[in-house]
Amino acid sequence: MIRPILRDADTRVGFAELFFDLVFVFAITQVSHLLLHHYSLAGALETALIFLAIWWVWIYTTWVLNRLDPERIEVRGLLFALMAAGLFLSMSIPQAFGERGLTFALAFIAMQLGRSLFMFVVSKGNALLRGTYLRIAIWFCASAVFWIAGALADPHHGRLQLWAIALAIEYAGPLTGLYVPGLGRDTTTNWTVKGGHIAERCGLFVIICLGETLLVSGATFSGMEWTTPGTVAFLSSLAGAIGLWWVYFHVGFRRGAHQIEHSDDPGRLARLAFTYAHIPIVAGIVLTAVGAERSIAHPADPANLAEAASVLGGVAMFLAGNGWFKRISGRNFPLSHLVGLGLCVALMLVLPWMNLLALNIASTTILVLVAIWEQCSVGRHLDVH
Repeated sequence: MIRPILRDADTRVGFAELFFDLVFVFAITQVSHLLLHHYSLAGALETALIFLAIWWVWIYTTWVLNRLDPERIEVRGLLFALMAAGLFLSMSIPQAFGERGLTFALAFIAMQLGRSLFMFVVSKGNALLRGTYLRIAIWFCASAVFWIAGALADPHHGRLQLWAIALAIEYAGPLTGLYVPGLGRDTTTNWTVKGGHIAERCGLFVIICLGETLLVSGATFSGMEWTTPGTVAFLSSLAGAIGLWWVYFHVGFRRGAHQIEHSDDPGRLARLAFTYAHIPIVAGIVLTAVGAERSIAHPADPANLAEAASVLGGVAMFLAGNGWFKRISGRNFPLSHLVGLGLCVALMLVLPWMNLLALNIASTTILVLVAIWEQCSVGRHLDVH
């Protein structure tokens, strides 16, 4: 059931894994709608916490699937059980800070602990892997206390803070080497991974988020009167989504997979490049989807700081995360991304003279320019061996 890590082994993602990902198509849609319906600072903080929880449960599952054979009936059973819990997790998102907080917390804990205990059981005979998942389960037990406490607390006074502590515990775990008193610290050299598989899995999650951008844009535009400003905003958002795809998939994710497969410590590289560096990438795409919806629905509205936070902030977050990711797998933070970030800052200075349509076009122009720059500068170096 536990697959060996071989350099030339098949790393293709299985159909069972793709089926599992459908739950997260729903989850990402719920996340973006949560922010759209609670477009405020408090709503942004709550949405950020929910997004980080969704990403964390998905990336941990990806690490597990990197070592399991999805064709085995036991593994498929695990995936289908996780899908069931994931649906309850996703369905509770709109009321996670309301009456369904306990459902969200219990579903999240069930996915995290259940997956870890499954790995602990099936890794019998592999002491290193078994020790890793014992430590992970203990860390999840510690965070579960705060998930439950937050779910039982007042939704408006304490839940956000307690759940933030729970997430902080979970995110700190890998950074500390999953240290547990009495068991010691795990080392990243024990976290063997197949680079091609984990890169493809993360690429698919990026596709899910890009799909949400198209879905939100199309649904918003189809339900409104097709005016010229709205049409231009829709086409600009479509071009922006293409720019996001191009910047990410042109070379970065392939190079990241190559680096992991040829690294002396693939676990450390995968933890940094895919577990953590992808957070601002996917968060930026989701935020861009929210900005696209608001630009299409209200193109003539003034481009104030609140609106710029999604329209422009999503682009800036994506470029920062993508640049970090490429810096890990390459030599430098791409100059094109630095210039793009500089242009995002420059646009903030002229916000008082812009509406949402103009801001949407400007942010899309930045993405297209970065994509063209990347194509021209690294197009001849696409093949990595």
